[in-house]
Amino acid sequence: MPVFNKLRKLLLKHFMDMRWHTIVLALLIYLIGSWSLLSLCGESALVDSPDFLYWIVVTASTVGYGDLSPVTPEGRLVTGLFVIPVGLGLFGLAVGRLAAYVSFQWRKGVQGLKSLNYNNHILVIGWNDGRTLQLLRLLLREIEYYEEDQKVALCVRAEIENPMPDIIGFVKVTSFSNDEEMDRAAIEKAGCIIIDNPEDDVTMTTALYVASRNPDAHIIAYFEDEKLGKLLKQHCPNVECMPSVAVEMLAKSAMDPGSSELHHQLLNVDVGMTQYSVRYEGAGEMSVETIFESLKRHYDATLIGVSEDGHFNIELNPRLNTLIKPGSTLYYIADERINHVDWNRLSGA
Repeated sequence: MPVFNKLRKLLLKHFMDMRWHTIVLALLIYLIGSWSLLSLCGESALVDSPDFLYWIVVTASTVGYGDLSPVTPEGRLVTGLFVIPVGLGLFGLAVGRLAAYVSFQWRKGVQGLKSLNYNNHILVIGWNDGRTLQLLRLLLREIEYYEEDQKVALCVRAEIENPMPDIIGFVKVTSFSNDEEMDRAAIEKAGCIIIDNPEDDVTMTTALYVASRNPDAHIIAYFEDEKLGKLLKQHCPNVECMPSVAVEMLAKSAMDPGSSELHHQLLNVDVGMTQYSVRYEGAGEMSVETIFESLKRHYDATLIGVSEDGHFNIELNPRLNTLIKPGSTLYYIADERINHVDWNRLSGA
C-alpha cells in the first residue's frame, strides 16, 4: 500500500508539472496508440472511418453517444482498458490546464500584470479612490456619444485590483517612471493621458516623464498647488495643467448663488447641459455671429468660446464680428455631443 501511494503521488506530481508541449505530445501518442491497437484488433470500421477522431473524443470524455462502438471482443477490451481510462486522464488534464490558463490570464488582467495592446486610448495615471472612479465613469459616458471608439486604461501604484474588470484596461506598476512597466500601459500610443495623484510631487515627476515619452499626446495634470502647475507649464508648455478650483468655487457661489450647480452641469454629462468642443472645418472664415445663430437654430447649442491655437488661449464670449478660421476649436454647450456638423448648412451655402 505505501508503494502504491508513493507511485500515485509521483504520477500526480509528474502530470501536474507537465508543460503544454508535453501534454500535446502525450495526446498524439495516445491517438496513435489507440488507432494502432484498434487496427490490430480488426476494428476497421472505426480506424478507417473519418469519424474516428470524433469517436475517440466522445469515448475518452465518457460522453459515449453509442452511434459508433467496437464490435470485436479484443476491440472492446482495448477500449475498456486503454482508450477510456488513459483518454479520460489526458482529457481531464488538458481541460483542467486550459481552464487554469484562462483563469490565470484573467487574474493577470485584474491584477494589472498584463500588457495592453491599445492605441490612441485614454490613459489615467494615479488613484484617488472615489474621485478616480467618478472620472472613469464620466470618461466612459463621454465615449458612448463620441464619434471615435476609444478605450480607457488605468495605471496605478496602489494595492488595488481592476475596479472595472472587462470594461477598462488596468496596469499596476511600482513606479510611474519605469520604462518597462509603463510600456505595459502602451504609454507611447496613448492619445490622451490624465495624471491625477494624491501627491503633487508625484504628479509633477510623472508629467515630466510622460511628456518625454509621448510629447504628442494630450496630457492633463491635476495639481492641488497651482504654483506647481505653473512651474510644469514652463518646462512643458503643451501640458494642460488643471488646478484645484475649490476655493474659487466657494467665493463664486458666495457672490453668485447657484454657481457650483451651474459648473457641475457644464462638466457632468449625466446632468443638464454640458460643455463640449468641436474643430471648425468649414471651407473659409466664418463670423462668430453666423456660427452662434446657426448652432442655436440647427443644433440647439450655444457657442461660448473659440481658440485658434488648439486648446490653448481660449477666448470666451467672443465678439459677434470675430472671424473664425478653419482649424479653430469651438467650445459650446449642448444636451449631447454633436458628432457631425454640416458646416455648409451653418454658413448658408
